[in-house]
Amino acid sequence: MSKLPPMSAVRVFEAAARHQSFTRAAEELGMTQAAVSYQIKMLEDRVGAALFTRLPRQVILTAKGQQLAPAVTEAFEALRAAFADVEESVHTVLSITTLTTFASSWLVPRLGRFQELHPKIGVQISASPQIVDLVQNELDVGIRAGKGNWPGLDAKYLFPSIFTPVCSPDLLRRMDVREPKDLLKLPLIGVGDPWWQEWLTAAGVTDFDLSDRPDHSLGTQQFEVMAAIAGQGVALISPNFFQADLDAGRLVQPFDLVLESDRSYWIVYPKGRKRLPKIKAFVDWVLSEVAKDAGTVKAQTA
Repeated sequence: MSKLPPMSAVRVFEAAARHQSFTRAAEELGMTQAAVSYQIKMLEDRVGAALFTRLPRQVILTAKGQQLAPAVTEAFEALRAAFADVEESVHTVLSITTLTTFASSWLVPRLGRFQELHPKIGVQISASPQIVDLVQNELDVGIRAGKGNWPGLDAKYLFPSIFTPVCSPDLLRRMDVREPKDLLKLPLIGVGDPWWQEWLTAAGVTDFDLSDRPDHSLGTQQFEVMAAIAGQGVALISPNFFQADLDAGRLVQPFDLVLESDRSYWIVYPKGRKRLPKIKAFVDWVLSEVAKDAGTVKAQTA
């Protein structure tokens, strides 16, 4: 298979063939006419045939030039279209990586409001409990839980990670739960989560041992809430994400104590992309949504 000639020369040929003029090709490409003529001569030497007939005030494609020009023009049109598609997607498609519970319980139910404000921005969501490298995976924005210190990323604080026990009203009615230690009479979902130790201790429960209980861990708060609503046990969840279930009575919060963990929720994006309009629009919108919710649920000390 023969090697391709230098792309710089092919690019010049495509422009000159399209314009039938070295002068106009030079103007389009920001080159001198002499440089265009040199690139064409180099290409002709490479293919071993003249591609243009030089006349006093114009150039005309030779038979070999006419044979080559359509394929070259088509290839460059395909390249232009491909780059245009990529450029359009960079500016009009917003890719988000987020935690599963945040996506299902906070972001997706509100997303219509963002799309009404920015109808030309498409949104693609990837939900995962794993931290995804935004730069490596060419993603625009991430929602993360942590302390806000991720190298190479700008991070905007959203809200704290808070937690409290919840269960179904039917489960609560079947058992006599009057004080926090009575929760130990019930099945505990995700009992291996250190939040259980922390909450029970803060609630004044002493001399408890959770190590002999089966650890029914479902991986995300979303699934654990579904199990709690189904009456399968008591789940430790963030009321920020499930206020609608509490308001509707599908879940009940047996005790007022809400604790704050050492991790918070943040919206992050690569520092080099922070000026992209789609990223700025989304970050501003998320922060405005958070501001609307401010003060709905707060952590309490024991």
